[in-house]
Amino acid sequence: MSPRATSPEDPRMVFWNRRATPPFTALRAFAAVGEFGGIRKAAAVLELDHAAVSRHLRSLEVWAGVPLVERGANGGKLTPEGAKFHARITSALNEIAVASADLLHGSDERTLQISCIPGLASNWLLARLADFRQSHPEIQLVLRPSDTAPDFTRRDMDGDIRYVIDAAPDKPPAGEIETVQLARPPVLAVASPARLDTLGRPSTAADLLQGPLLHEENARQWTAWFEANGVTSEPDLPGHRLWHAHLAVDAARRGEGLALANAFLVGDDFKAGRLVDVGALVGAQPIVMGRYVFSARRDRWRTPALLAFRRWLVREAEGEAARW
Repeated sequence: MSPRATSPEDPRMVFWNRRATPPFTALRAFAAVGEFGGIRKAAAVLELDHAAVSRHLRSLEVWAGVPLVERGANGGKLTPEGAKFHARITSALNEIAVASADLLHGSDERTLQISCIPGLASNWLLARLADFRQSHPEIQLVLRPSDTAPDFTRRDMDGDIRYVIDAAPDKPPAGEIETVQLARPPVLAVASPARLDTLGRPSTAADLLQGPLLHEENARQWTAWFEANGVTSEPDLPGHRLWHAHLAVDAARRGEGLALANAFLVGDDFKAGRLVDVGALVGAQPIVMGRYVFSARRDRWRTPALLAFRRWLVREAEGEAARW
């Protein structure tokens, strides 16, 4: 027998014994219960019925011969034996996930998977990607518009561009990341030339209360804008709720009303004459409500492809900011 040979009793061979390891689906369910603190939460993450997660847990406990999860009032809490087992298997399951993601997505260092908040993707980034492709034809960019920040622990995204509202709790993407601020753009009141022709040229910020106003999910942005310009407004201003900034901007382009949008989303519209900076017409003070940031996996931060994209993105953002 060679020095590297192993016997069936060798601990390194235990994996191959079907009776020595539980079903992977049961391990995955148990790991999720321990990670997220309950059966229902784990079921939501795994996209399973909570009864299915419970069945997986019971099968694992039958295999182990000891209770791993408490029932009753503390349902979902790990027993001492369960906590020990969870701590040991979590790193192994994470390593399997990392290896699998690398196999699927990490084979080509020239491909970048970038997620981006949809409004910026459609109203600003898309029009500039031709310049990046011309400068870096060797890099394949995959752009995925998304309303939510990615979970970088899944390793299916390399980078993310997001708008972070100053007043909102800071919720950085999950995983080990690096982040750079791109810009803090002013928020502007905008309307189409046709809508202004219908309304007549406003002379004061208070004239904009006549609307119609276009909102995202609520009236807070317009309320803050009016307050910054010395105008008292109702807390629940009338107007359509469109939930997304890029939808409000698109409605404004179509002449449906006045919208608030940061300068990144409407700069090209100003140049093309599709929108007018109404706030500038009445001498209003622009306000800043948030910032654009670029985040990326720490292990990809200095790789040639991501470094090239990051430097290009920062230059483009700085160039846009210089126009304000």
